[in-house]
Amino acid sequence: MTRYIDVADMQQLVLQHGAARMMAEMADTLREDFLRWEDFDKSPRTANHSTNGVIELMPVSDDALYAFKYVNGHPKNPLQGLSTVMAFGVLADVATGYPELLSELTITTALRTAATSAIAAKALARPNSKTMALIGNGSQSEFQAIAFMTQLGITTLRVFDVDSQATDKMVANLRPFTDSGALKIVRCASTREAVQSADIVTTVTADKTNATILTADMIEPGMHLNAVGGDCPGKTELQASILDRAKVFVEFEPQTRVEGELQQMPADFQTYPLWKVLAGTQVGRDNAEQVTLFDSVGFALEDLSALRYVHQLAQKLGIGSTVDLVPDLKDPKDLFGCATAARPVLRKAA
Repeated sequence: MTRYIDVADMQQLVLQHGAARMMAEMADTLREDFLRWEDFDKSPRTANHSTNGVIELMPVSDDALYAFKYVNGHPKNPLQGLSTVMAFGVLADVATGYPELLSELTITTALRTAATSAIAAKALARPNSKTMALIGNGSQSEFQAIAFMTQLGITTLRVFDVDSQATDKMVANLRPFTDSGALKIVRCASTREAVQSADIVTTVTADKTNATILTADMIEPGMHLNAVGGDCPGKTELQASILDRAKVFVEFEPQTRVEGELQQMPADFQTYPLWKVLAGTQVGRDNAEQVTLFDSVGFALEDLSALRYVHQLAQKLGIGSTVDLVPDLKDPKDLFGCATAARPVLRKAA
């Protein structure tokens, strides 16, 4: 049977295991899979755009596991009480095609995106970075803050959002860390004020537009830019001249060329694969004054890693249930007999 992880199950995983611990362990799983980059059959995501947003499918596989994620991006959804990003995914056995896991991926995507950002920053930011500007204080912001605090040692956040209520929400959610003295949050009146003297700048805004959140005159020598919000055609956050000034690192270049900040640049603009930096075959930062940029769009391999981690953790903690997502046939050739058999539909505890 297929293990099923719904939102309540994911909440139990986060409650029992802790978001910070999950992102740290997920980062280890991500790193393992990035180091096996060439083992995977990779392709850019398939995107269906509409007036209000985009719906995407993100597949990837190696010789053992296949995964896909369904994910949307609808910036106006909060006006209807819905999340901007909603997702679910499947992990399947390549040898048989059998679906091993059906899982929510909305919360999980936030965990894996922050874990991926932390991996990139550990490889590219200056050592002993302590201050991060966080531009965009919506759904992803707390995950980014906690991952950078616990995995890189960030102690000060300089934050800004055009929606002050979003910042209120983030500050309230991070209060356990500020009350304990582990984290200091500085609320700023503008993006320009927030990025001043920051070691790392994370942009994670939601508008589906070619915005200019950061301009070149805001960028200081040695900064690491973690550009997360520009992740589909027509959606960017950085002034193009910032890319000319930075050493730019990507996940899967064919996808980033279409979806990331790179969509503003010529086709021959030079980039560097993050996986090669992690593998030690590509130099990351060249010197302390260099500006580094992780043009993050979110790649399917990261979802496979996240699903693989969630599956193992759920089994270990006994969380989730099992469902008959595909028929369990006594005679593999008698689908009609299965379809017409009368029996109660039950969900079994995992």
